[in-house]
Amino acid sequence: MNEKEQPSLDRRCSITRRNMLKMVAGTGAAVGLGSCTSIEGHRKSAATAGRINQSIAHWCFAEYWNLEKMCEVAKALGCKSIELVGPNDFATLKRHGLVCALAPNGMPDPPFVKGFNNLKYHDMVIARTAEMIDACAEYGFPSVIAFTGFRQDIPDDVGAKNCITGLKKIIGHAERKKVNLCLEILNSRVDVEMKGHPGYQGDHTDYCMEIIRKVGSPRMKLLFDIYHVQIMDGDIISRLRQYKDYIGHYHTAGCPGRSEIGNTQEINYRAIMQEVARTGYAGYVGQEFIPTADPLKSLTEAVRLCDV
Repeated sequence: MNEKEQPSLDRRCSITRRNMLKMVAGTGAAVGLGSCTSIEGHRKSAATAGRINQSIAHWCFAEYWNLEKMCEVAKALGCKSIELVGPNDFATLKRHGLVCALAPNGMPDPPFVKGFNNLKYHDMVIARTAEMIDACAEYGFPSVIAFTGFRQDIPDDVGAKNCITGLKKIIGHAERKKVNLCLEILNSRVDVEMKGHPGYQGDHTDYCMEIIRKVGSPRMKLLFDIYHVQIMDGDIISRLRQYKDYIGHYHTAGCPGRSEIGNTQEINYRAIMQEVARTGYAGYVGQEFIPTADPLKSLTEAVRLCDV
């Protein structure tokens, strides 16, 4: 594909449930509301404590609500952000008084395969990350996601070195624009689409932290995905205490299965969110679970659970 044939930045960054995290389709098209309960019935369940800034991961709920409806849901529940949407949707979020707490990286689908660990992708991933940094800076949005990429026969030590080299080329731009880069850990154990990513190189917290520390910038952060960390490393509360100064964003999901975060799964989210609040964390927690029941009911329960 030549440069003229490249999809627009927003088409590269939009997310639909049908394509899961394949960032190729616009997010403005209406989608069915399914059997969701009315928003009005959930207003009393909105987050009120204010210690945790909550965000909705767009791709998890795009099957049920278009962006306008999702903004209404976010505001009704006390969420401050809808994340992982492209720049063409930023103005809509602003109009609703919301932010995009975490922007995608602009890479072609799936966005976590070609990353900073492979030198042959550096020019592309750096250019597209820079475009997203610029878009976030224009709107005052805080963070852009980053990935190591898949191993593709690259040894772990070489992959880490390549990540450090590539991230150092772009982090100065992020510093100037006052935007964070958040490197995400993904699990490589679960071989189910969007529930695990066999072959992903940044599949352990300590591995990602080695990269982040060696990049050596206050704008280089860890995306602490609680679901993925639980699968690969466990010891969630001790790890978030250990790395609290480097964490730029959190994601939630139930384990196993990446579904709702309540008492049908093994992670104690209430205790974890209490600890997150105690660390003084001022960023966002993105609800990134795949609902298996009424999405509004599931999301309402998740927001209440994390409202500590």
